[in-house]
Amino acid sequence: MILLGLNAFHGDSAAAIMIDGRLVAAVEEERLCRVKHWAGFPSQAIRFCLAAAGCTLADVDHVAVNRNPKANLVHKAFFALRHHPALQLLKDRWKNASKVRDLRSQLLETFGLDPRSPRPQMHYVEHHVAHLASAFFVSPYDDAAVVSVDGFGDFLGAMAGVGHGNQLAVSKRVLFPHSLGLFYLALTQFLGFPHYGDEFKVMGLAACGEPTYMNAMEQLVRLLPSGGFELGLNYFVHHSEGVHMTWDGGAPHIGSVFSPRMAELLGPPRAADEPLEDRHRQIAASMQQRYEQAFFHLLAHVSATTGKTRLCLAGGCAMNSVANGKVFDATPFTDVYVPPAPGDAGGAVGAAAYVWHQKLGRPRQFVMTSPYWGPEFSADELAKAVETTPELTAAASCNRLDDDALCRTTAQAIADGCVIGWYQGKMEWGPRALGNRSILVDPRRAEMKDVLNSRIKRRESFRPFAPAILEAYVDEFFEHEQPDPFMSKVYKIRPEKRALIPAAVHVDGTGRLQTVRREDNPLYWQVIDTFRQLTGVPVVINTSFNENEPIVHLPAQAIDCFLRTRMDVLVLGPFFCRKKPTGAPV
Repeated sequence: MILLGLNAFHGDSAAAIMIDGRLVAAVEEERLCRVKHWAGFPSQAIRFCLAAAGCTLADVDHVAVNRNPKANLVHKAFFALRHHPALQLLKDRWKNASKVRDLRSQLLETFGLDPRSPRPQMHYVEHHVAHLASAFFVSPYDDAAVVSVDGFGDFLGAMAGVGHGNQLAVSKRVLFPHSLGLFYLALTQFLGFPHYGDEFKVMGLAACGEPTYMNAMEQLVRLLPSGGFELGLNYFVHHSEGVHMTWDGGAPHIGSVFSPRMAELLGPPRAADEPLEDRHRQIAASMQQRYEQAFFHLLAHVSATTGKTRLCLAGGCAMNSVANGKVFDATPFTDVYVPPAPGDAGGAVGAAAYVWHQKLGRPRQFVMTSPYWGPEFSADELAKAVETTPELTAAASCNRLDDDALCRTTAQAIADGCVIGWYQGKMEWGPRALGNRSILVDPRRAEMKDVLNSRIKRRESFRPFAPAILEAYVDEFFEHEQPDPFMSKVYKIRPEKRALIPAAVHVDGTGRLQTVRREDNPLYWQVIDTFRQLTGVPVVINTSFNENEPIVHLPAQAIDCFLRTRMDVLVLGPFFCRKKPTGAPV
């Protein structure tokens, strides 16, 4: 049985395909169309998934989308009667919901199927239910508490419950207009970061300040009994005036969600081109702390009411790796699973998994231990890319090596201070590069933070870089030893190790780690282990292979990024390409 899961007409549109309950392929549309966070109908992602499964749309039995326009209709009607939202807000929501309702027609038209065809059968899965399914049904747990927190989806800001076997039971909902994701978005915009997805920048900035605005934050988010929370709505406009959103194809955009009263509380908002001041850092730190207080307030209630010690987290806020890393200290939970794509893209997997398990009653037989579900290219295709790019062969010397020589040469180059573009195997599923579309550098060199930010990434100087560590050495370097292959948690680095890996240490002494096992990614593991043999350090810095664009997809994109930035080495499959010294004959 073939199931196609979709996140469509929303940010980070994506597709995933399962056969008999096992994931075969998954990819975000942005990687293929090259528009960050692309929102709309994920036609290229669907085509990739169908090809990876060796089928056509006519072979697909079920299509599941992570939206249900019919969900929470009573609450929507009650809210409209009580708050009288702006007419444009209602029109925008209706237009977007109509596109979701018409997805089957667009699918059949795009892929040339007769509209009278009984297949595929369409399923609309409530947004937060799909989030919960995207974490629990692919987790290693048979029994766990489940929590989803994000901006909004199907009129909810959060959902919680229990997963057991092949079933989810929802026990708590936080209704629109209250949302921790929207609280974080509003402050992100207020601090001068206007683009969709900029919240992670402010999460990094928060470590640079002190939480001196907590009285103000308590007015923005109030904690309620039974784990709930509510926004101080006078400081927001999403519930009254509405917020302009674009989801119809291209880069998503969300208009301003904070009201003029926010400035009365926090001072004037920062423009994107204004310098960052201590006040901005303090606001960021205060926002992060208030988010954590509300998040742990919810988790404490879920723990108390479910009695579970294992937790599955999803939703856009599950990408707040700083808060995720504190769950063990702040709550009774002892095990936490966050999938590699906890945000809206991951809802494509969640919707398909929900239909397979909850609707069709099929047993669980798949655990997502690997993030590698995207496109890959053969050694012959990589060779062709090298041989047919004269700019590459003019600028770099390229040699084809076996695995041992490749890892030995790459590890030595990292130890020598080179910046490595590392392109291997299947592309990662989710927002983070996890060892197949990565840039690798030496964590022992403190200057590597500035080198990467200025020479390669061209981004804000306060943003940290993640350490990738061999799983066997986690306890030696970090204060928490639970493995995390998907880079979803930030932990304190042991004080005695910080001077050894300064490029991996954020200003607050933390690092967002990725644990690496040989069985998940043998080549990536081998290059880190070879670096360990050379240096005594089982850690490398891993950041995404891109420059203010989606992570590279095609070999040609990897080559182009290598050539236009000041990377030293490109490892493209078996090809080790080192740039020639400036002025050397070509």
